[in-house]
Amino acid sequence: MATKKATEKKAAEKVEEPKTKKTTAKKAAVKKETKKETEKKETVAKKAPAKKASAKTAEKKAAEPKTAEKKPATKKAPAKIKVVEVETPTVLNDDVTVEKTSDGVVEVKKHEDTQGTAEELSIEQKLLSLYNLQQICTKIDDIRMIRGELPEEIRDNEDECEGKRTRIAKFQDEIENLKTKIASENTKKEEAFAAIKKYEEQQNNVRNNREYESLSKEIEYQNLEIQVSDKHKVKYEAEIVEKEAQIEETKVKLEELEEVLNQKKSELEVIVADTEKEEEELLQQADVLKAKVDQRLLTAFERIRKSAHNGLAIVKIERDACGGCFSKIPPQRQLDIALHKKIIVCEACGRIFIDDKLVHSQDQEA
Repeated sequence: MATKKATEKKAAEKVEEPKTKKTTAKKAAVKKETKKETEKKETVAKKAPAKKASAKTAEKKAAEPKTAEKKPATKKAPAKIKVVEVETPTVLNDDVTVEKTSDGVVEVKKHEDTQGTAEELSIEQKLLSLYNLQQICTKIDDIRMIRGELPEEIRDNEDECEGKRTRIAKFQDEIENLKTKIASENTKKEEAFAAIKKYEEQQNNVRNNREYESLSKEIEYQNLEIQVSDKHKVKYEAEIVEKEAQIEETKVKLEELEEVLNQKKSELEVIVADTEKEEEELLQQADVLKAKVDQRLLTAFERIRKSAHNGLAIVKIERDACGGCFSKIPPQRQLDIALHKKIIVCEACGRIFIDDKLVHSQDQEA
């Protein structure tokens, strides 16, 4: 019986053990929570006196006199734009405009628009400067057209006179050469006479017929040489006479050409004296305008002027066609020309286009 009671007690203890374990776990969790709450209260209590101390120190610093210590430079806030109420829009900055509305004052920024207008103005200025340069160049061409073909004729006459002079000099050199040839023929002739005389003396002292025949052949040869030299002399003398006659003719023609040349030069001097000042002024104006134009555009302008028969490099649209080659221009291209967004060139002749309205507005401003 005692043993049975002991076993029952053990079983009861075993049953009670998990219950006790559960109760102990709950108690531990409650203890942890209480510990956390107490730690939080302690940290709050510590921070409160620290804040009070910082407030007290700030009051002390304010009460103390200012020292000469340099404070670090603080960044200044950007100045705000003062808005003035006006009926018309006012421009406060380059990028900001102020307009009055029913609700209030509105700030309007115009960054992209100003850039676009600057580009348009630059292209308009380029086109106008090229057009003005074209007008000055046409005036210079007109002044030079008044002179006509006189400068070219004078140049041709000068070249012809120079050719005549060189021809006369060449004839004179040829005459000198012929004279030297005649002198050489005379020396040959004298040498032949001397040889004949020597051979004749030797014939008187020969010993046999063989020597006599050889000497007689030498005498005949020298006589033939004399005849050849005489023929050459006659020929050279005739050539000299002919050359001298040609020299005289060329001298007469040269005198006539010089007279005509002097007359044309005097006429040209009179014409140049009338238009010289105007031409110099126009050339100075052209140089000033060339300095304002872009170098790449200026080279293209001069190239087009040289290739064009009338000297026009920039033209207006006339009756929906190019003013230079009269080729038809489509409406869309005409609209692009009127907008002045870029420099447009004729597809047929390569001339630069300018809008008639732009030229008209410039004339009105002038």
